[in-house]
Amino acid sequence: MYRTEETAATIPAGEYVARYRNAEKFIVFCQACSRYGACWACPPHGFDADEYLSGYRTALIIGTRIIPEPSARAECATPEQGRQAGQRMIVEVRRTLDARLLELERKYPGSRAFYAGTCHLCPEGTCARSEDRPCRYPDRIRPSLESLGFDIGKTASELLGIELKWSEPGSSGLPEYFTLVSGFFSSRPANDGSW
Repeated sequence: MYRTEETAATIPAGEYVARYRNAEKFIVFCQACSRYGACWACPPHGFDADEYLSGYRTALIIGTRIIPEPSARAECATPEQGRQAGQRMIVEVRRTLDARLLELERKYPGSRAFYAGTCHLCPEGTCARSEDRPCRYPDRIRPSLESLGFDIGKTASELLGIELKWSEPGSSGLPEYFTLVSGFFSSRPANDGSW
């Protein structure tokens, strides 16, 4: 149904924050989303993002392209079918990717994973935040880079050599590929090479 390709880049964390983060610009996109204030992984966060990001030496940025097979694209006759198929692919890939990121956290204490996009731990629309209750999965939930104001388009193109693709208007809804951008911040030096 699809295949994946992964690209990664390592950059000093302070440099990544300085060059690729613009919280004021990107919070506007979050505020326009239905998950804003309704999902624990999404803004507004209950912590100071600048403080949350400080103290790390290295940022490992991981770009994962999900490339639908031509047959999968052909099976999507309507934009809604394309949206559903794309969502299924993203959730499947994220399940594996998120588990790998959490494993890195366990391996390197004091590090922090950042998922690609919103939370998928609870079925859509059932996050405990919408009922003013604590997260059901506090040990597994992580914010995304974009929820903290990082420019994912610039990150993907400049650091990973990946241009973001979108569905063509009037098409089946499946673009040439989807791009997931996740991160792993650590206190380890960038040239350590033992990820």
